[in-house]
Amino acid sequence: MDYQKLTPQELTQIKTLGQLKAAGYQSKSIKEELRDNLILKIKRKENVFEGIWGYEDTVIPDIERAILSRHNINLLGLRGQAKTRIARMMTQLLDEYVPVVFGSELNDDPLAPLSTYAKDKIEEKGDDTPIIWWHRNDRYTEKLATPDVSVADLIGDVDPIKAATMKLSYNDERVIHYGLVPRSHRSIFVINELPDLQARIQVALFNILQEGDIQIRGFKLRLPLDIQFVFTANPEDYTNRGSIVTPLKDRIESQIITHYPKSIEIGRRITAQESNLKGKPLDNIYVPELMKDLIEQIAIEARGSEFVDEKSGVSARLTISAYENLISAAERRMYRNGESNTTIRIADLIGVIPAITGKVELVYEGEQEGAGLVAYNLIGKAIRSQFVNYFPSPEQKKKDKNGNPYVIPLAWFGEGNELDILASQADKEYKTALHSVPGLEEVVTQLVKDLPEKEKEFFMEFALHGLAEFSQLSKRVLDTGLQFKDLFSSMFDMGPGDEDDFEEDDL
Repeated sequence: MDYQKLTPQELTQIKTLGQLKAAGYQSKSIKEELRDNLILKIKRKENVFEGIWGYEDTVIPDIERAILSRHNINLLGLRGQAKTRIARMMTQLLDEYVPVVFGSELNDDPLAPLSTYAKDKIEEKGDDTPIIWWHRNDRYTEKLATPDVSVADLIGDVDPIKAATMKLSYNDERVIHYGLVPRSHRSIFVINELPDLQARIQVALFNILQEGDIQIRGFKLRLPLDIQFVFTANPEDYTNRGSIVTPLKDRIESQIITHYPKSIEIGRRITAQESNLKGKPLDNIYVPELMKDLIEQIAIEARGSEFVDEKSGVSARLTISAYENLISAAERRMYRNGESNTTIRIADLIGVIPAITGKVELVYEGEQEGAGLVAYNLIGKAIRSQFVNYFPSPEQKKKDKNGNPYVIPLAWFGEGNELDILASQADKEYKTALHSVPGLEEVVTQLVKDLPEKEKEFFMEFALHGLAEFSQLSKRVLDTGLQFKDLFSSMFDMGPGDEDDFEEDDL
C-alpha cells in the first residue's frame, strides 16, 4: 500500500498503529512537510499565498526560499502589512492529515513518540495503539507577546494539583504541565509582536530553537520538538516597549522585511478584498474609479506626511475602514432622502475622517494641529495629487497664453456667489447646485476624457475641490457639509468662530 496515494477519507479509516505501518507511513518533520508541499505547488505553478497582493516579487519569494531552507522565520514590518495572515496561510502547505497517538498532549507521532504517555502506551499496546488524525487547520498556534507572558505560559511548569491528584512525586515527569510551545509539537507556532516579549522570556526560547531541549523547574528534558517557528515584529525603533535580544535574533535563520503596497492598484485590490460590505446595497451605490484611487491616495499621503510618525506606519486597515465609511455615508444619504440609487460624492470623504484619526500616530506637531485637521489635510492632499491626473494645473493655466479653462467658474465665485454641498443633500438638489455654476460642466466635459454620464457631477465637484486645493477657491467645512466661495472675499468675511473651522488657508 502506498501511503502517499491514500485519500483523506482512506487515511481517516486507519485506527491503529499496526494499520498505519501497513499503509507505509513514515515520519516526516514539519519543515520537510512544508518544503515538500511547497515544491509541489511551485512545480504546478499554484499560488501559495492566495489573496496576498503586492508581495509577488518581494516578500513571497523570500518566504518560499526560507521554507525550502527549513528556516524559522521572522516577519519584520510596520503595522498592517499582512504578517500574521501570511503565517496563518502557511498551514495550507501542511499535509491535510497527520497521525497522532490517541490521548497524547504533545501530539506524538506514532513512529517517533516524545511524551512518556505515548511511549508507555505504545509499549503496552504495540500495534493495537489507537491513533487519531490531526487536520492541518488545527496545527497552528498563535501567541500575542505581552509583558505579562511567563516562561510557564510558553514552556510549562510543575502542576501541584496534578501531582496530588495522581499521587505522584515531584520527581516524576508526569507532574509537568506543558506550555504552548511543547503542545505545538508538529505545528506552526507564531509569536506576534516579538519585541514586546520580556528579554528573560525571549532567553527561554534559545535552547528550543537551537538544541531542542527545555528545562522546567529543575527537570532537564530532552524533547526534540518539531516546530516551525514564525515570529512577527515591528522595527525595533517603532516603540520603546522592547526589542529582540541579539542571541535570539541570531537563532532565527531568516528575517524577511515586509512593506506597504507599492502602487494604488495593489492597494485597491487589498481594500476591495478586505472591506466588510456584507448587507450593503452595493448595486444601488455607484462608486467612480477615481474615488477608489482617492481612498488609496489618502494612505499614501499619510505615509509621507510631516504630521504622521513614519516609524509607526499607516496600516492598510486605514483604507479598508475609510472605504467602508465612504459606502456608509452614501447609504445613509440614500435612506434619508428616500432614494433608490445614488453616486458617491467627493463630499462623502468628510465621512471617512473618523476612519483616519484613529489609525495614524501623530508626531508632536500633528498633535498640536489636532487629529481631525490632520485627517482633513490628508484628504485635501490626496485630492490635489489626483487632480492633475485629470485636469491641467490651475497654477500653470493662469500663465497659459491659450487661456485659463477655469476662468468662467472662478469669475462666478469672484462676483460674490457661493456654493454649498451638503452631506445629506438629495441627488436632484446636488446636481442642480453644481449646474448652477457657469462654465463648470464645460470644464469637465472638455478636459476629462471618456467621461461617463453618471460621473459628470462627481467630476464637477472634484474640479471645485481641486481648485480649492490649488488656492483658486475657498473651501470651508460646515456642520452639514462644505461651502465654496471666492478665496479673496472669504479672507475679509471671517465671522466669529470661523477660525475654529477647517479652513483651506490653514492647511
